[in-house]
Amino acid sequence: MLGKFITIEGGEGTGKSTQVKLLAEYLQNKGCDVITTKEPGGTEVGLEIRRLLVCGDKDKMDATAEALLYFADRHIHLEQKIWPAMRDGKVVISDRFADSTVAYQCYGYGQRVKREVIDELYKIAVGNFKPDLTIVLDIDPKVGLQRSFAKADGMVEKELRFEVRELEFHNNLRRGFLEIAKQEPERCVVLDANKTIEGLHKDIVATVAQRLGL
Repeated sequence: MLGKFITIEGGEGTGKSTQVKLLAEYLQNKGCDVITTKEPGGTEVGLEIRRLLVCGDKDKMDATAEALLYFADRHIHLEQKIWPAMRDGKVVISDRFADSTVAYQCYGYGQRVKREVIDELYKIAVGNFKPDLTIVLDIDPKVGLQRSFAKADGMVEKELRFEVRELEFHNNLRRGFLEIAKQEPERCVVLDANKTIEGLHKDIVATVAQRLGL
């Protein structure tokens, strides 16, 4: 039986990585075979691409170059990790997937990369495949950025290339995620991330149960 693919999306500081871990633990306790992953960086090659994308000077590459690198990472991620796990019947939970590329490289930059370009790259790298469920964590960008910078204090290698962009970028990013969810309500659910970790986890569990029966 083919497994399920769940993605957790949202802007900076929404708590995605924490919620991915908690959801995986919950589903494992319910008897599901679960793996977690992330984009970029879900494979060995992906980790190299991740360093290029999220570390260093914010202006070292433009939005088009970023989009190309993200889809290269995504194609490898699917071929080497996501699809094999799903063929084995596993539930795969990913911290980000293609919606992030639309939100960041299209909306965040104010349409510098056109949506039709990203859609064409999606066809090439991904085909017709889509997540079974996408949970969009929504928060005021000012609050999210405060969380991100606080978290970065403990990092050896700072992954702040997007966080240091102007607030307008992050407001555009938030609008992008909400627009994506509005366009695909059968796949996407928006949840308020301005909650306690436990409160948000309960909302995510309820959503996964309702949408996928897990």
